[in-house]
Amino acid sequence: MRRTLVLLLVLLALAMLLPWASRYLPPGYHPFSPLTLDDPPTLVTRLKLRLLANDPVACMAILTQARDAGRIAFSLPGDSQGKCPLVAPVRVQNFGEVRLSSSFLASCPLALSSAMFVGQIAAPQAQRRFGVRLARIDHLGSYACRNIYHRPVGRLSEHATAEAWDIAGFRLANGQRLTILRDWPEQSTVGSYLKALFEEGCGFFGSALGPEYNAAHANHFHFGMQGYGLCR
Repeated sequence: MRRTLVLLLVLLALAMLLPWASRYLPPGYHPFSPLTLDDPPTLVTRLKLRLLANDPVACMAILTQARDAGRIAFSLPGDSQGKCPLVAPVRVQNFGEVRLSSSFLASCPLALSSAMFVGQIAAPQAQRRFGVRLARIDHLGSYACRNIYHRPVGRLSEHATAEAWDIAGFRLANGQRLTILRDWPEQSTVGSYLKALFEEGCGFFGSALGPEYNAAHANHFHFGMQGYGLCR
């Protein structure tokens, strides 16, 4: 009875706040407005991205908007079977002008989150800090049918459902290469760039693991959709 009363009071409070929120809150902070490609990496944005896993039609609609805007290129390879089946995966080919070391398989929410990360953070930060365009992202892959840390027993990794990808480095249009293994520890423009990408990118993903998490992540950023707010 008490829980029901509390729930009713919360719902009543939300209903009373809805007109105010609709008028004054920007989309990135408005819990009831539709997700847009330019929503900043807030807690609300992260929640909306997570909820898209349960609404594949809505997710594909926004991803198509991103493609039409030149923010991402992808194909639809179809469902796959086996020990780690994939339903409605997408194969990400590039993020507009930002190429990839190779295409990768992703769930729709991961593809969308990654496009927002590149378009809002990785590419603009490169231009701002180095004065040149971000040309390419080097990655270690996404989909892999395995348990976490390749253990023989245990729970499946986010990679087993194509809900995570591992970024190893970046290349600028002038040919400069930035690698997480080499440059993360440096007190330099490159080091600060990598740290800014990781910290700001956390808002677009449910889990973000980097070199300071453990030795297994010394050479890459792990950006995944499961979890809610793990950023280490």
